[in-house]
Amino acid sequence: MIRTSGPVEAPASGAWEELVTTALLGTDRRTPPSTQGRESSATPREAPVALLDAAALATVRRRAGLLPAPAAERPQPPPVDPRPPLPAAAARRLAMLLADRPGTGGGRRGTAPDLMELLPQWLAAANARGFAAPPQTLPALLDAARGRTDLRPAVLAFAGPRALWLARLNVDWRFALRAAPGGGSSLPGPEDTERIGLLWEEGLFAERVALLGAVRAHRPAVARELLAGSWAAERAEDRLMFLDSLRAGLGPDDEPFLEQALSDRSRNVRATAAELLSALPGSALAARMAGRAGACVAVDHTQVTPTITVEAPHECDAGMERDGVVPKAPAGRGERSWWLGQLVEAAPLGTWPARLGGRTPREIVALPVADDWRDELHAAWCRATVRQRDARWARALLGAPAAPEAGGPGAVSLAERAKLLGTLDAGERADWVAGFIAAHGLSEAFQLLGVCAVPWTAPLGRAVVDALDIARDAGSYPWSFSGVMGLAERCLDPAEASRLDGLLAAPEEAEDSSPGAGGYWAEAFQRLVTTLRLRSVMTEELGPLPTD
Repeated sequence: MIRTSGPVEAPASGAWEELVTTALLGTDRRTPPSTQGRESSATPREAPVALLDAAALATVRRRAGLLPAPAAERPQPPPVDPRPPLPAAAARRLAMLLADRPGTGGGRRGTAPDLMELLPQWLAAANARGFAAPPQTLPALLDAARGRTDLRPAVLAFAGPRALWLARLNVDWRFALRAAPGGGSSLPGPEDTERIGLLWEEGLFAERVALLGAVRAHRPAVARELLAGSWAAERAEDRLMFLDSLRAGLGPDDEPFLEQALSDRSRNVRATAAELLSALPGSALAARMAGRAGACVAVDHTQVTPTITVEAPHECDAGMERDGVVPKAPAGRGERSWWLGQLVEAAPLGTWPARLGGRTPREIVALPVADDWRDELHAAWCRATVRQRDARWARALLGAPAAPEAGGPGAVSLAERAKLLGTLDAGERADWVAGFIAAHGLSEAFQLLGVCAVPWTAPLGRAVVDALDIARDAGSYPWSFSGVMGLAERCLDPAEASRLDGLLAAPEEAEDSSPGAGGYWAEAFQRLVTTLRLRSVMTEELGPLPTD
């Protein structure tokens, strides 16, 4: 520490910063500005008072010295929302849902419903009925959407144009402008050719992306012509996002443009163009991939049982690379298997029955595969099935839900099964998952339940409740099923609540069960019943769905 023989003299300016510095150093080390030149008559006891006097005087000067500024332009009034208002009971319910905040502590949740987890369902129901958000709830709605990106589409649809008006006045809500089509600006109609061309040439990037998507939904050819006209001048990252908009309404007319994009200087653009072309079974790229993949896979009839044999590519030539095959394999992956998987994934699934002896997809999947290529081949067929949305192949690869391999490691993983289920209609999907749970329980079912439509069908709901009941009676570790229980609270049909009354009592705990498990199970089922009944009340408060 540096010591001085006496107090340090403060500059005579008396600026506010000097006062703050003196207060930090202490009046015994620095003389307050108001006492400069009068040290002989000031005592150490008077110096702090002098500092405070000087600070009070400077504060008055700072406040009185402000010059009036020109009045800011008054904001425009908020736009009118023509939608009908919420029923009073539903408006009160929304306020309750928005006032709930996730708990910060760990441990058991108790029997009270998690209101924030019910907000997405409430918003979906309100949007389906076409209600407008109460103006006083808009700040809380925007705050909720700011913290949870999954809520943003539903919140912005419900909040309507007034939310965008508010977002322009508060930087914390600017995400609403980015998330709204065109950043909150009105897009021209599909027939307004002049405005479409002007916005495409002069608009911001977000506006152009929104415009391309809107035009594509109504006039695919016009959207493609817009993109082709400015393609060479666009940045690579912009070309990638624009190209992705062609997924909506993808058809054979898009093939010439996508074939040109295969020669793009950006690898990501080339890969996206190749993926889109492979989703068109009649495209030239699909035919090229079919020829390459077919040359790698055949049936060996010399075996006692016909067996699929695989001869993976020995190189990735320039033609394969142009058609979207990535030459460099990820770490830990063999190059030949990497190339094979990409070829099979991009080949039309209609290639294989003719190539493999006229067999159906189910018969092809049942064939043994030589030299440990089964997992690689089936995984590539899974990706092709999801890309081409082929329900027949999905059923073949999924197999029977009660099959032994469905409950453990196999050629088709649970993650792949979840994606395959997405190609089936909602009813068939729910029936398959219900059968899986009935045969294998809930330990591996969480991913599969996540792709099922809400509310769950009656068979699926019964399968989940029965499996939870079995797990409880078996003395299973209760916290292992908290994720499934949370899904049940949000997805089980509220009409099932009456079936759960018999599960509310705490069961007798076996000696080998987890301590406190019985109380947890009773508490969890009580919360489930309470949540289901609350969801039913919420729907009644919103009223019936409108009829066309």
